[in-house]
Amino acid sequence: MAVAAGVPTPSNRLLLGPDTLERIVSAALAEDVGDGDVTTDATVDPDALGSAELLLRESGVVCGLAAAEAVFRALDPDVLFEPLLAEGAVVDGPTAAARVTGAERAILTGERTALNFLGRLSGIATLTRRYVDAVTGTGVAILDTRKTTPGLRLLEKHAVACGGGRNHRFGLDNGVLVKDNHLRAAGSIRAAVESLRATTDLPIEVECDTLEQVSDALGAGADAILLDNMTLDGLREAVVLAGGRARLEASGGVTLENVRAIAETGVAEISVGALTHSARSLDVSLELE
Repeated sequence: MAVAAGVPTPSNRLLLGPDTLERIVSAALAEDVGDGDVTTDATVDPDALGSAELLLRESGVVCGLAAAEAVFRALDPDVLFEPLLAEGAVVDGPTAAARVTGAERAILTGERTALNFLGRLSGIATLTRRYVDAVTGTGVAILDTRKTTPGLRLLEKHAVACGGGRNHRFGLDNGVLVKDNHLRAAGSIRAAVESLRATTDLPIEVECDTLEQVSDALGAGADAILLDNMTLDGLREAVVLAGGRARLEASGGVTLENVRAIAETGVAEISVGALTHSARSLDVSLELE
């Protein structure tokens, strides 16, 4: 099978720091293991050592190896985890992604949790790569959203980055996006932008679904505009209207079938909630050697 190296961004290493992994893995193991692995404890000798391979059984982008390693290490601090592929590598066909050696009880108890991370994150990375490939040559960035699994946002956004996408804001505290309900509460786009200018230095993005709103956002000095559920013609008109005065992001109803056409309207970014809320997990398995 062919394997191509991925190019994870520097931010990935920050997202997957040991404290983050320990917190997420601890919660996942508590959920799955509870008071103990009844089956494994009864059938596997406590002193037995073994090795197993983590297998990707289909083509895709590898992601989640650090999370899988953290699972086994939480159960056996002396475990040897050997990645056989780089995080972000593109695999063309079934192949082994990693080998784990250590206490057999730890390997079998951690199997499902490790595979859940590996399959889920590889699925997100793989779907992201398909979107990125679909807009190749346009210069448009594919962005994720906050439509993530509660508690797993950092891992899922890491997977988007592994697939070649770009991370949108991580939370409400590190990015501004004025949406329709904010506008209803503030009274107008100008009022919302002026209130934000007085309270934050963060770039201000305003969601607009009509050209009239785009004009209002430009007049209010918005740094970026999210063009929500606009037609292709509407997106083209918004690009002309903006004239480079604000960064334009398209969102809403984006699919693999229409993302190229959206990119060719001239917007700078396309955000796709499906990257994290609708990605299918890759088929993965663990086999004792």
